Amino acid sequence: MATIRLQRDRSCSKRAQAFTELVKSMGGKVTQIIWTLGAYDIVAITEAPDDETVTAVSLKLASQGNTRTTTLRGFNRKEFEAIIAKSG
Repeated sequence: MATIRLQRDRSCSKRAQAFTELVKSMGGKVTQIIWTLGAYDIVAITEAPDDETVTAVSLKLASQGNTRTTTLRGFNRKEFEAIIAKSG
């Protein structure tokens, strides 16, 4: 999951669409974009084949300026149960 901070203005919806297209072009998928109040303007729920793809998307987005990202790696129940099993 990537948390994206975009300047609030009338082009925000267009930039969210551009982000969705960027993620898709790099092999990922945006499953949901939520506009929020508070510290972050947008939360984008994304899927990608690996962490490197997420990092590449973040770097590409940051190179365009006007954006800061925070990435959170999430685990579904099956993945987390495997982690618990591995820990002994």
